[in-house]
Amino acid sequence: MQVNKPEDFYNNVSKALAQPDLKMIIRRTTDKAEKKRAEAIADFPEFENARAQGQKVKDHTIKYMDHYLAEFEKNALAQGTIVHWASTGEEASKIVLDICRQHKAKKVTRSKSMLGEEIGLTHAFDNSEIERIETDLAEHIIQLAGDPPSHIVWPAMHRSREDVVRLFREFHADPTYSEEITDLVRSARRDLRTKFLTSDIGISGSNFLLADSGSTCTVTNEGNAELTITPPKVHIVTAGIEKLVPSMAHAVPLLRLLTRSATGAEITQYITFHNGPKRSDDADGPEECHIVLVDNGRTKMLADGMEEMLRCIRCGACMNHCVVYKHIGGHAYGSVYPGPMGSVLTPHLDSLEVANKQTHACTLNGRCEEVCPVNIPLPKLLRSLRARSWQKKYEPLTNRFVVQAFAALAKRPRVFQLLCSCGVVFMKLFSRQGWIKYMPLTSGWTRNRDLIEPESKTFMQQYKKMKKAKSSGV
Repeated sequence: MQVNKPEDFYNNVSKALAQPDLKMIIRRTTDKAEKKRAEAIADFPEFENARAQGQKVKDHTIKYMDHYLAEFEKNALAQGTIVHWASTGEEASKIVLDICRQHKAKKVTRSKSMLGEEIGLTHAFDNSEIERIETDLAEHIIQLAGDPPSHIVWPAMHRSREDVVRLFREFHADPTYSEEITDLVRSARRDLRTKFLTSDIGISGSNFLLADSGSTCTVTNEGNAELTITPPKVHIVTAGIEKLVPSMAHAVPLLRLLTRSATGAEITQYITFHNGPKRSDDADGPEECHIVLVDNGRTKMLADGMEEMLRCIRCGACMNHCVVYKHIGGHAYGSVYPGPMGSVLTPHLDSLEVANKQTHACTLNGRCEEVCPVNIPLPKLLRSLRARSWQKKYEPLTNRFVVQAFAALAKRPRVFQLLCSCGVVFMKLFSRQGWIKYMPLTSGWTRNRDLIEPESKTFMQQYKKMKKAKSSGV
């Protein structure tokens, strides 16, 4: 599996823009998601109230996280669950692998979890003697392809139907030769069903952790989480500490926000609350349950004044509406979390020095904040990270020179306006039918797309003309 790295962001972007079909494939899904979300919100007049309530729930829980973590642990232990604490991703992966080895597991099934990707659990299993089986349909596809996820809700967004047909025919024991989606789903179901039933351990994430009961909650559309968790004798949950909510009543407004923002549906097919290992009178369920609570930079975000990012409920709405993501896809970011939310999270999961380029992968148009179901001010957080990157001198010397030159010109309005006027004339020389295909010093833009021809006058010239006309009553 070839995994892009955050520090290679500019190279990753160039490769993504050079793929002629990638933008079309991504837009096909994100545009549909954007439309469905808009329809779902229009049919939900309580959305803004639920949004404000969801924000309050998350902010309250984050403020008193130490209290709710202690309460969650106490109640989870009372249910018979074994609770583990992990400061880093590596520590969390080691805990999971150690549990598997203690039970002499040969095969594990895994329900989709971005936290599992974040802590490197997939790679840890691939480098071990234990077979890992992804049970989410999209994760199943990218596991066969050897790809990392490209989206937090639709991990296989970058793959076309033709890719899926080829992969299933190559890897499934009983593949379909139809290209209909329903037949492809049946092919995956046939391939995965016996693996569900013969798995030694089931691993899942958790959308919410309920402090007052010690319960975990999974939200899925395929039922694979239930099949992953129920047949095996051991269930392992990996969850970030920010997934906490005080109670079921506090989880409900977040559930109402999550599904509408993620897929445009009122509710998902399966919302399941897991309450530890099975009791003596239960018909089925795991005999042993473990929860691995993961920090991995989250408390550092609190210390750095980035606590608003911990509200995130991983719906993916910000990337579905992001103009940058729609052009380059998720792999270009070189991190587990792409898009606007990833550009804030990655500098804390890796480091700002490594991932400072991602903070510039944003036009600051505000769409991500506008659609965020818990009102995360993503543009503000990105500006804050850019400022820190500048102060720490992580920016390339060329960038620093350009910004300093602009600052010097901005302090001299007449020189600035004169250069802008000359720039408009210069750009007109390279314009053909309203577009500029090539112009010196703009290859970063024109290498993969055309630059629109400027207006005949600069903004300030047009503004002065309009102001003059207005004052003269024209």
